[in-house]
Amino acid sequence: MPAVSRVFRIAAATAAAALTLSACGGDSPDDEVAGAATGTRKPASPTASQSAAVAVDRPKIELPADLTYTFAWPKTGDEEKDAVLSDSEQSIKAVDLAIANQDALDKPYLFYYEGEAAAGTEQFIQNYVKNKARTTGAYRFYDPHVNVRGDGTASFSYCEDQGKAFVMYLKGKQVKKTEVTARSYVAYQTSLKKNEKGVWVIHEVTSQSGSAACQP
Repeated sequence: MPAVSRVFRIAAATAAAALTLSACGGDSPDDEVAGAATGTRKPASPTASQSAAVAVDRPKIELPADLTYTFAWPKTGDEEKDAVLSDSEQSIKAVDLAIANQDALDKPYLFYYEGEAAAGTEQFIQNYVKNKARTTGAYRFYDPHVNVRGDGTASFSYCEDQGKAFVMYLKGKQVKKTEVTARSYVAYQTSLKKNEKGVWVIHEVTSQSGSAACQP
């Protein structure tokens, strides 16, 4: 099936039906099934917005050395907005960690996802596990827009550039490279809620692959 990398972040109502995966809007692990092995890992580098996060015992996220991220969403100066940015960064990395660990119930991503969003993400990760594949390459996230409400909820939209990110089959570390197309640029809209620990948790997500708003 055609793939999209992070388009597991879909509307809660259609989570089970719409899951696809890839990197860079190209092929998915369902196009080719392979064997097993994981890459060397390194600690994820902290970013500026993480300093705004509430002092909570968050899960440690160590990612494969060949997987990198650029978050072009600087601090806003608003404590709650910056906390949303920080927790959103970690939620993205936590999903790739679960894929690298080949564990659809990996605890770090479940720290940041609840309800239908968690169920949809589990199914997305399981697709990689089934095909013994993971993500590799470089992701870039940009054009952030955060709205924090007084009732402890927030909305967050942003863009993703998957042009330099790909699927890697674990057997032989075979990377399935794909060309950059309009579908390499994805728009996301997330709904979050601050839980009792002070963590901004995702409970609903929509995405649009090939979004005109995210094109370079």
